[in-house]
Amino acid sequence: MSSKKCSTVSDEPAAVRAWAQKRTIFIELTDGRIVGFPADRFMILSHATDRQLKEVQVRLQGYALRWDSLDEDITVPGIVAGHFQLPYSKAS
Repeated sequence: MSSKKCSTVSDEPAAVRAWAQKRTIFIELTDGRIVGFPADRFMILSHATDRQLKEVQVRLQGYALRWDSLDEDITVPGIVAGHFQLPYSKAS
């Protein structure tokens, strides 16, 4: 009865908002989940100031996060899938 169209984007998680708190980046997804990750999991974000981290913006209809002052873009589906540049390191 219903036909499902092939889609590479609409089935992927998308963000409705993003924010930074204590060097953790949080994203609220369209399905209501909230996902957080340490900024130190990405090379450029690991060197950013707390103020720069708070400048996070949701872009590309929720499929990317952007920090203009850092010239950094990260995909939301990649975050949800656990694709990070750097290994997790417990703060000492």
